[in-house]
Amino acid sequence: MEAARVLYNVLGYAALPFLPARLWLRGRREPGYRSGIGERFGRYKASPVGAPLVWLHAVSVGETRAALPLVQRLSASYPAATILLTHMTATGRDTGRALFGERVIQAWLPYDLPFAVDGFLSHFRPAVGFLLETELWPNLIAKAHDAGIPLFLINARLSEPSARAYARFPALARPMLRRLAGTAAQSAADAERLASLGAAQPVVTGNLKFDVRVPEAALSLASEFKHRFGSRPLWVAASTREGEEALIVDALARLSMPKHSLLVIVPRHPQRFEAVADLLRARGIPFARRTENRPVTADIRVVLGDSMGEMLAYYAASDVAFVGGSLLPLGGQNMIEPLAVGTPVVIGPHTFNFSDAAQGAVSAGAARRVGDADELLAEVARLLSNPLELATMRDRARSFHAAHRGAADRLWRWLLPRLATTLGAPILPDRG
Repeated sequence: MEAARVLYNVLGYAALPFLPARLWLRGRREPGYRSGIGERFGRYKASPVGAPLVWLHAVSVGETRAALPLVQRLSASYPAATILLTHMTATGRDTGRALFGERVIQAWLPYDLPFAVDGFLSHFRPAVGFLLETELWPNLIAKAHDAGIPLFLINARLSEPSARAYARFPALARPMLRRLAGTAAQSAADAERLASLGAAQPVVTGNLKFDVRVPEAALSLASEFKHRFGSRPLWVAASTREGEEALIVDALARLSMPKHSLLVIVPRHPQRFEAVADLLRARGIPFARRTENRPVTADIRVVLGDSMGEMLAYYAASDVAFVGGSLLPLGGQNMIEPLAVGTPVVIGPHTFNFSDAAQGAVSAGAARRVGDADELLAEVARLLSNPLELATMRDRARSFHAAHRGAADRLWRWLLPRLATTLGAPILPDRG
């Protein structure tokens, strides 16, 4: 074992006594964190059904949705295989249950401690594994490699700040990336950053999030929202992070918006729904909650989207979408979903988690970038007052999204010969 990983494990074991308490505290607002706590430490009860077992790790909501095209292809091409989906967040696990139902089995990925990883791998014995986006865990990758389990990093992205952080620990990052069976990156920039840190010959297959189809149920719910909200100009502040809601509602008080316009605020994390409700009360802003299911009267200025799994419906119902995590230096949230339903996008200055998509959408005229909350409100007000410009942006959003589809096909073509060595020939080898 490398000296760097020994030190990494020493730090991990030092944190071990505090981990159950952390889960219990998070479970106060998200009860899902209090379920299956033993799994976080490599203790699993349910035995997998059927072999071979194919394992996908999707840390949270976005990665879980992005896994859908791959799960569909794996299920069709290897119907005898059991598919295991692991998560780290409660919202990710809930999303997996909603998307896949009984088609997959679900479990928590254990903490990256040697004994916990050993328990996970010995219990499930996966034939092959996939880590989505940036889930890089030194012990997990090393022990899978030592056990002969091919582990692929797919839909991989690595922002410049993250790359600089990994570069500070080359003795840990380089052997970890070298042990991967293959790396499929979202963009050439991601592939270059991963290669510079040690990944062997990463390929570029694109972003799976462009290939996630919009369910009819989401479009139906969007129509219901429009009926409930009325014919008012509507914009959504989606996936907002702590601190952003205050910036937005304070700017809302300072600036003039189109008459009767309605703002829907959807916080990124459900444990913050109450905090945002308290903020609106403190500012004296009349608001309604989505979960109240009551009519949104003319005096209501804000709807609090305190529901899970309905983001696509909010986007489809809105005239303009601000995508959160971008007003503050948090890297931005997924801006591909509003583009998928043709909703014009406004983003803040901080989008390093989606740098290529953000830059491309702005260049294509499907998105606008602003510098702060005042600029955000001014730009939204201007767009809501210009229906012809909005219509043009809607067309450009759809065109930009359509032009970037196909990542699932490219990834599948790259994976097929590699899967054949562990899973055998697929039933549907040309599925795309």
